[in-house]
Amino acid sequence: MELHTFEEILAMSSGNEKKSIMAVAGAAKAAVIDAVLDATDNGLVEPVLVGEPEGIKSLLIARDKNPADFNIVKTTDGRTPAETCVDIINGGNADFLMKGSVETSDLLRPVVKKENGLRTGRTISHVAFYKLPFYHKLVVTTDGGISAYPDLNMKRDIVLNAVEALHLLGYSKPKVAVLCCKETPDKNMPETLDALALKEMSLRGELGDCVVEGPISYDLTMSKERAALKKFDCPYSGDFDVLVAPNIHAGNILGKCWELLPGVEMASYVSGARIPIVLTSRAAPAKERLTCIALAGVIAGNKKA
Repeated sequence: MELHTFEEILAMSSGNEKKSIMAVAGAAKAAVIDAVLDATDNGLVEPVLVGEPEGIKSLLIARDKNPADFNIVKTTDGRTPAETCVDIINGGNADFLMKGSVETSDLLRPVVKKENGLRTGRTISHVAFYKLPFYHKLVVTTDGGISAYPDLNMKRDIVLNAVEALHLLGYSKPKVAVLCCKETPDKNMPETLDALALKEMSLRGELGDCVVEGPISYDLTMSKERAALKKFDCPYSGDFDVLVAPNIHAGNILGKCWELLPGVEMASYVSGARIPIVLTSRAAPAKERLTCIALAGVIAGNKKA
């Protein structure tokens, strides 16, 4: 199986009989409430709105919603909204976490605290899905948002996180390209050695049910014709599911270059913890926020299944 549009993910989410429960850290913000209401109106999730209750209620009333229809939780005394959300998740009353009006660092801090039990031992990483007008299916980039300069062990986790995401979405054997500027290992370019090491890990079965190719350049990853022209023998050129960046700068630049192209759509979540985490940009359009919530909801629901 492979996914071709975000409508397929939205259909997965709305089609689930049991909706995933989303804990929203700092819900008293207009854009956050709008995203939550869009998700609930489309039957994607059940929200738990954490923060300052009066502010949350006034925003709901302004949108012709009855606050009594929503689960509104006041931030626990002495705790932050994110810490309160983590308590709710650990109590079995929510399945995943969404960033509201809190800083990203404040949101992730209680997630990575060992005593809170949400760590898996893996590196936390950003998994971004793109629908590109020039590519025949959804493609994932990672990591352009969390891990700045990952070493080999961190890159292994980043691959595992992306592969797990695709498995949970129904893929049987995701194809992973570890991007570099060249296709041959070079001792003066440690990124190429990491890419080769990841390919070898995959061949030994250490990265689960997936195929890893690397080092490989972006053009040979995305174009079967370019690979043939350069005589690069790889049966997956032009058909990869995941692109692994060598560092956060490369991943971030690639993603933002794509996002500015006409017709491109994107959705993402943060992986590596026991639960998915939604971090949407302030500049994200409404559909992107909706799809991010749907994606995290499906991942969370399938993790529990």
